[in-house]
Amino acid sequence: MMADTGATAHSGGLRELTLRAVVLGGIITLAFTAANVYLGLKVGLTFATSIPAAVISMAILRLLPGGTILENNIVQTIASAAGTLAAIIFVLPGLVMVGWWQGFPFVTTTAITMLGGILGVLFSVPLRRALVVDTDLPYPEGRAAAEVLTVGAASAEGAAENAAGLRVLVWNSIVSAGFVLLTQMKLAAAEVARWFRVGTGATGISGGLSFALFGVGHLVGLSVGLAQLVGMVTGWWILLPILTQGGSGEPEALANDVFRADVRFFGAGVIGLAAIWTLLKIAGPVLGGIRSAMAASKARGAGEELALQERDMPIAWVLGGTIALMLPIAWLLWSVIAGGPLAGSAAILIVGALLFVIVIGLMIAAVTGYMAGLIGASNSPVSGIGILAIVASSLMLVGMFGRGGGDEETQALVAYALIVTGLVFGIATISNDNLQDLKTGQLVGATPWKQQLALIIGVVFGSLIVPPVLNVLNTSMGFVGAPGAGPDALAAPQAGLISSLAKGVLGGDLNWTMLGWGAVAGAGFIALDEILGKAKKMRLPPLAIGIGIYLPMAVILPVCIGAIAGWFYDRWSDRRGNPEFARRMGVLAATGMIVGESLFGVVYAGIVAATGDDAPLALVGDGFATPAIVVGAIAFAGFAWLSYARTRREAAKIAG
Repeated sequence: MMADTGATAHSGGLRELTLRAVVLGGIITLAFTAANVYLGLKVGLTFATSIPAAVISMAILRLLPGGTILENNIVQTIASAAGTLAAIIFVLPGLVMVGWWQGFPFVTTTAITMLGGILGVLFSVPLRRALVVDTDLPYPEGRAAAEVLTVGAASAEGAAENAAGLRVLVWNSIVSAGFVLLTQMKLAAAEVARWFRVGTGATGISGGLSFALFGVGHLVGLSVGLAQLVGMVTGWWILLPILTQGGSGEPEALANDVFRADVRFFGAGVIGLAAIWTLLKIAGPVLGGIRSAMAASKARGAGEELALQERDMPIAWVLGGTIALMLPIAWLLWSVIAGGPLAGSAAILIVGALLFVIVIGLMIAAVTGYMAGLIGASNSPVSGIGILAIVASSLMLVGMFGRGGGDEETQALVAYALIVTGLVFGIATISNDNLQDLKTGQLVGATPWKQQLALIIGVVFGSLIVPPVLNVLNTSMGFVGAPGAGPDALAAPQAGLISSLAKGVLGGDLNWTMLGWGAVAGAGFIALDEILGKAKKMRLPPLAIGIGIYLPMAVILPVCIGAIAGWFYDRWSDRRGNPEFARRMGVLAATGMIVGESLFGVVYAGIVAATGDDAPLALVGDGFATPAIVVGAIAFAGFAWLSYARTRREAAKIAG
């Protein structure tokens, strides 16, 4: 249905990459990036921006003459860089924490963010055919954004199916946003957890009450959901009880401390090996996609006509742009080294870093693009990729330069590793997001090269706002662990972890044991998935298992439950007279859950920033915590049941 919409759009010559779409997308990008930087540093989380941007764009362009679904798609493509680029805060504050920077120099900070981001766009261009077109990856957020755009564009036509779909989307958005409002008022808990002893060890069960995560579970499907469940069980109910034996303290503190210190590294080891295996498996299709992209560019050059939906950015531009970007990256790296203790080894360090950025960047672009297709960009463990990248870049420096001979040299090596990782991290985050956007574009009939250009525009807009926001926050609050940080310092948890890892590798005290055991377990999970595949049973993607180990149970459990609920809904849909429409209504219900929480996240980030209060909407104090757990659990279960019941009623009116 959506593919037909795209074909119709092009045959009608609808507007797409327009000046007003660029301006509107740029304004939304600036606002969302600033909000995400603040929220991410304060609580370690960012919100997805594609769907909120699409909703805002539709509301504004509907007031202007000639607004189209493709124009709205360009706006959300540009604005999606906001949530993506804000992830650079997981790396750059580490430079302040280790004492290398006192603030965030505008040119250097912008250059790291922009150069890495543009490389991410370029590296993902030849991946589109392999990972978006010729694949059955679910791309949950890409599909969700396409559903929002399609329903929004078609609702004015008054068709019964579109009207029903819009009602389901709006209803579930209201339910999702309303429940988040209850949690921010502290009337309902955002998480239900129970911690307990297992012998002399500890573990627990913890589930986030998040309709967005629940909706993502519905969209990713049962295979990925069960794989994440296997990972969660492995991490929390097998590893934790063993690793915490003999530990002291409260079960919650003990379990969470060991999870952060050991289990996450085990999960990173699984992700690392699964990522390599995934890269080997998709190497053939990726190379085929590159050859196809080169053939398409050659055909266009020879005057052959290609369908608009098949026109990527020319591969010559990709290659030329990549080579051209190496010059400013080399200058950036030299500016870090010049006049410091590493200046004598500048040439080998710069050449090594450039090769690292190209080779590792290409590998990471493929892996993060695959992960986005598997579980969605928001839930893709990009911080896990950041961990692997900082370990790899630090090992590269150890191999080329050795460990620092003193405090000054070690600090310089750590700073250099963080900047190289920042570039690679930009590649990872943008490619993670870009392929999701290209999936949306494929479903609505967009022109790929216009989306790819729009992503570059979004990267430029977002890169310009990151440094001033970081400087304001650093001056007013500072970061935990940084020299002179005050009592109100921002936690910046990922940046603290990544800078600690760099110091650990260069100082020789990294937790290699758990990384190694994770890699061993990863080999076992790969073997299990291959056996299931040959037996034609439901697959358990090893990368999804690693994600289930690496991420907190509070994040994973609602995704798993949502996947199971979605499976039951789809079984119900298959018994309808029009099962395809009934399934699409389920997708819209899940999309609404994501939309409502995402939009509320935008509003709430603004309220937090304006008030400077961690809980500006709270109506009750900590004394209501226990009743809030009961209220939250009952309300979440009740709202979920009502959402599916209403969706089934709407679907049954048309699907039978």
